[in-house]
Amino acid sequence: MEAIRNYLETMFANLPNTPEVLRAKNELWQMMEDKYNELVAEGKSDNEAVGTVIAEFGNLDEIAEDLGIHNVVSKTQDITRHKVTMDEVKKYLHDSSSYAYKIALGVFLCITSPVGAIISETAGVKTYIFGILFLMGFVAAAVILFVHSSITMHRWDFLKQELCTIDFATTNYVNEQKERYTSTYAMLMTVGIVLCVVSFVPAAIIDELDLSFFGFDMDNMSGMLLLVFVAIGVFMIILSYKINNTYNSLLKLNNASTISGNYVPSQHPETKYISQTAATVMSVYWQTVTCIYLMWSFLTFNWHYTWIIWPIAGIISGVLNSAFKKH
Repeated sequence: MEAIRNYLETMFANLPNTPEVLRAKNELWQMMEDKYNELVAEGKSDNEAVGTVIAEFGNLDEIAEDLGIHNVVSKTQDITRHKVTMDEVKKYLHDSSSYAYKIALGVFLCITSPVGAIISETAGVKTYIFGILFLMGFVAAAVILFVHSSITMHRWDFLKQELCTIDFATTNYVNEQKERYTSTYAMLMTVGIVLCVVSFVPAAIIDELDLSFFGFDMDNMSGMLLLVFVAIGVFMIILSYKINNTYNSLLKLNNASTISGNYVPSQHPETKYISQTAATVMSVYWQTVTCIYLMWSFLTFNWHYTWIIWPIAGIISGVLNSAFKKH
């Protein structure tokens, strides 16, 4: 039955997502299912039953009139789209995950590149050679990661440059992978943002207490800790965002106005705003609210009433959405 279901979805993939077409698709599915069960009851094997059903109902042009969608089928322009296979999608997801890790690691190395100079100064090393070599080494490694990862991903440029499509089974696979990643994405984004917000806390504590470690003045190390906290936070944010964006980009390959563009909820058209500025504001709204909440809470330690920012932010979000959304 799964083979019949996939074949049916392929038949209707490029038709418009209208109530008329959906009714016809459900009607044809019922006819195919009944025929399949009838053949199995007669003793036909699964492969024989599937083959017979597809042979009898598999030509949409021949049965379109009976389904009441002859005009829709005849008017549908069959725009050629590159069909991305399941194997290609799996390879793309693997390459994209590797790409995201390399980019995030490269940014981490760039942010932490001054650490060598800070360590040298703290240790009382009079020459700056170590710090310079450390900085240049980290930056060079980051550049290598950036260049290598970009070259590796060139093979997938056609996904952005050509009209592409993925079938029903592949779409469900991508959506399942995305759903599994949701909790990881939320955790990495949350921890990453928190680390960036609280990055100044260790530095502030060290400066305030005037700490030392094995005779070394730790004041200089406070800056290093700030960089490390920020670098780890940014690494988590970039890694999680790019991996999650990979799933979204695959799910948006299908034309949103067709049946194939609505296989899963993740393919539904995004909210349209009146301008690019409005879209940008709304895309970073809740991240900004989270940063404000954490900064306010950590600076004042008044957690018992800083929660009030969330209901207020929810009300403001509703107002902004109504004002900015394109109707």
